[in-house]
Amino acid sequence: MAALAGLGVLGAGRHLWKLPVRLSAGLQGCGPRRGYIAGSAERFPTFGLLFDIDGVLVRGHRVIPAALEAFSKLVNSQGQLRVPVVFVTNAGNILQHNKAQELSDLLRCKVDPDQVILSHSPMKLFPQYHSKKMLVSGQGPLVENARALGFQNVVTVDELRLAFPELDMVDLQRRPKTMVIWTGARGVTSLPLKVKVLCLGVLLLGEPVRWETNLQLIMDVLLSNGNPGTGLATAPYPHLPVLASNMDLLWMAEAKMPRFGHGTFLLCLETIYRKITGNELKYEGLMGKPSILTYQYAEDVIRQQAERRGWAAPIRKLYAIGDNPMSDVYGANLFHQYLQMANRGEEEQQTGGQQKQQPSATRSCASILVCTGIYSSQDPGSQVPTPGREELPFHGHRDFSFSPGLLEASHIVHDVNEAVQLVFHQEGWA
Repeated sequence: MAALAGLGVLGAGRHLWKLPVRLSAGLQGCGPRRGYIAGSAERFPTFGLLFDIDGVLVRGHRVIPAALEAFSKLVNSQGQLRVPVVFVTNAGNILQHNKAQELSDLLRCKVDPDQVILSHSPMKLFPQYHSKKMLVSGQGPLVENARALGFQNVVTVDELRLAFPELDMVDLQRRPKTMVIWTGARGVTSLPLKVKVLCLGVLLLGEPVRWETNLQLIMDVLLSNGNPGTGLATAPYPHLPVLASNMDLLWMAEAKMPRFGHGTFLLCLETIYRKITGNELKYEGLMGKPSILTYQYAEDVIRQQAERRGWAAPIRKLYAIGDNPMSDVYGANLFHQYLQMANRGEEEQQTGGQQKQQPSATRSCASILVCTGIYSSQDPGSQVPTPGREELPFHGHRDFSFSPGLLEASHIVHDVNEAVQLVFHQEGWA
């Protein structure tokens, strides 16, 4: 499949991890039981699990059966998780507590809101923008999500469009029948107070519904230095700060082929900006997998979770389980590389102008790729290069360099249940 051709760097000839026969026999009687537990004197965990959601635990709104089996192994007889767990998704068009409730219902396991890391969650670490007026793009509860992240003063694209109806001209049915020129003169209705103040930045929280409207108005704000009611002879550069989350070019839902993600929208915006101005669109922060910042944030949540549970042993290893080589595998491997550099005392990679994180006790991060989503072990096109082509298409974001080694998973398994069994086997918990 052409959409998956860029995943060939995982390498032909790699094999799915197989559960050892002896271990497999010992687990066959577990089934989807809530009360699965290794023993009353179970030791403190020294590892944590990072679960992707779409393509790993669910497909669309349907739970993958293997996810129920996996979580039956992860909870004890009191229904509590035996190890620290977070859910790291590149989705962002839902409130954190609503996503937690959705996962609780699907997985039959209590999921707390702070265990859910949405693509834009790390924006909490950029307080220097929280008091500025920001244009926000996406869908769902945009204003509520922005406020939960700390942004106190946001304007949505729809609100901007209502204030400046002449800016949105693609859809003939939505074009204004009459025009009002906002001059600010006496007797002319003034702009709503909310949009009078210049926009001082742009938040891109996820893919919007009307791409043409969002692309046009975001460009208007950037080209006008935050005042889309006016025109500037020369586009300012550097432009206003842009914070973006979710770089996934594609994602897997119920359809047989992957769907466009927010990464596709970002690609459109970057291309338009470069074509019009001759300059590259710059980001103050890029969040969501495979960003190192997202994994640092997840690591901190894992640590806090372990402390609340009274688990005294430091978390030394993380396992990131996902279905997308470009976001899940690349991100986990990139974070592992970052941890190795930090452990050697080398200079830390710059991850944005965010607040300083607590020093890490984590030593490694392993990537586990499942075959229930974007990646499929049964699809030859997702494993081998296309004949006659020297280079495969890179599905990652422009600001992340192509590195075939980072796309190679530490382990490949059929599904999330096998992934959990693998982790338990690796950690001696089986």
